[in-house]
Amino acid sequence: MEPDQLSDQITEPLDGGCACGGVRYRMTSNPMYVHCCHCRWCQRESGAAFAINALIESDRVVVLKGEPEIVDTPTESGNGQKFARCPNCRIALWSNYSGAGDLIRFVRVGTLDNPDRVPPDIHIYTASKQPWVSLSADIPAVEEYYRRSQLWPAESLARRKAHYEKNGAG
Repeated sequence: MEPDQLSDQITEPLDGGCACGGVRYRMTSNPMYVHCCHCRWCQRESGAAFAINALIESDRVVVLKGEPEIVDTPTESGNGQKFARCPNCRIALWSNYSGAGDLIRFVRVGTLDNPDRVPPDIHIYTASKQPWVSLSADIPAVEEYYRRSQLWPAESLARRKAHYEKNGAG
């Protein structure tokens, strides 16, 4: 099944955690969409060429062990984001950007036990990608951001809308 055709139902848990094992979590469904972000801020925050974020409703991320610490972090927009980090090893597990508030988590795919199960649906901010990173023509890529309505599968758009309406943010 192609990444953009993933049902929200999963056949086996999407569990993850930090490096020390102090915080463990489970995604109770597949994500709505997955970004591979090449912006300079993600490069700085991850210490790598990009960050891969699985966008999922916050209530579908369940903490199984420990308690992540929420750390306010600046962003290029100036609006900031909140990182959920292990208080011991400081690994970033997910973040909440100001635009989506606490309703959508951007789970760091690299913290999943099986990150290969959650490939990116899109490469974003490719204008600042490292020149030695080669992108596959099979995955959409945009120089900056994009319109959700143009690229997200209908099922994911409906999930997001229902989640916002359920939480009074419709």
